[in-house]
Amino acid sequence: MKFSIEKSTFVNGLQQGINVVASKVMMPILNNVLIEAADNTVSLTTSSLDLGICCQVRATVSTPGKITLPAKKLATIIRAMPSEEIKFELVGSSVRLSSGGSHFEIMGLPSEDFPALPECTEQNKYSIAQDEFLRLLKNVSYAQSRDGNRYILNGVYFSLENGNFMVVATDGRRLSMMSKELGEKGSADGVIVPSKTIAEIERLLGQGEKMWFSFEENQIVFGLSVKDDEKTGLIGDIKIVSKVIDGNYPNFKQVIPQSTENRVKIDRQLFLDSIQRVSLVASENKNSVKLHFTPNTLEISAASAEYGQSHEKLAIVYDGPEVQVAFNPVFLCDPLKALVQDEVFFEFKDELSPGVFKTLDSFLCVVMPLRIG
Repeated sequence: MKFSIEKSTFVNGLQQGINVVASKVMMPILNNVLIEAADNTVSLTTSSLDLGICCQVRATVSTPGKITLPAKKLATIIRAMPSEEIKFELVGSSVRLSSGGSHFEIMGLPSEDFPALPECTEQNKYSIAQDEFLRLLKNVSYAQSRDGNRYILNGVYFSLENGNFMVVATDGRRLSMMSKELGEKGSADGVIVPSKTIAEIERLLGQGEKMWFSFEENQIVFGLSVKDDEKTGLIGDIKIVSKVIDGNYPNFKQVIPQSTENRVKIDRQLFLDSIQRVSLVASENKNSVKLHFTPNTLEISAASAEYGQSHEKLAIVYDGPEVQVAFNPVFLCDPLKALVQDEVFFEFKDELSPGVFKTLDSFLCVVMPLRIG
């Protein structure tokens, strides 16, 4: 195998999948990146067995072939190369890298030992714009559980029913969901996509316009198109293959209140800024803010023995009963940060009932209250 490639292209290609490579692995081959050269294209693949990422970059290939090299060490070496052109040549089981007056010889492992990424079936592919998909994920992913003992909740639930694609995340104290109608009227069994996969997809989205995803047996596959330009060197699709979490997602629809009785429309950024300011006096032991609704007024307050108290009043359009309810300020701020709409709707009932954020485009976030004492 022999090819030449631009340094920036090589670095960019390695960067797409470098996060998949763990610091401690049971199989040494999983420390490596699979490098395949053919038809003036170099494919770079990393895998943790649970998650794999493959991308293609532009190169001048003299002799096709494939080998695996230590991914993180290779990326460090390529970044340090003095010249923009990198020459890559496989000699036996090692690779010779040269750039300007700099030369390296890196030991590799056979490509045959590298776990292959599975192929996907065309009939299970569904298309969506990358910016729409990113918006769906951003609007719910903060609600994933970080508790290792509740592994079922350590991811985002994907559901597809008659072309209606829904994403849901919950940690047991809050629940966020959003849906989007797809052009294809297909259906698929719901799957739980791990938080690590969600984080990588969010990181990689935005390099192109279109993408597709495919529900496979015990897996989900994503294909992210990239802009074909000289700057990035990326071509084709970035392919992401992830195992899904085995188990049944809880019946989240039971958590959504059937009746909230009171509803206010409020400026999203104003609401967010006020909560963040007021919560500065909250403590770790009592991390809560109170929302006090009276006719045409919302008072937001917090207090702690360590720091003191704070409050702000906002003018709102509201003619309902007086209601006071307390929430964890983080749970209020997260959806407000993720959303981009100028205005949101907040629904509530009483101090023991959850609050609900809604928008006009099928977003919903349920936040459990804290006891007022």
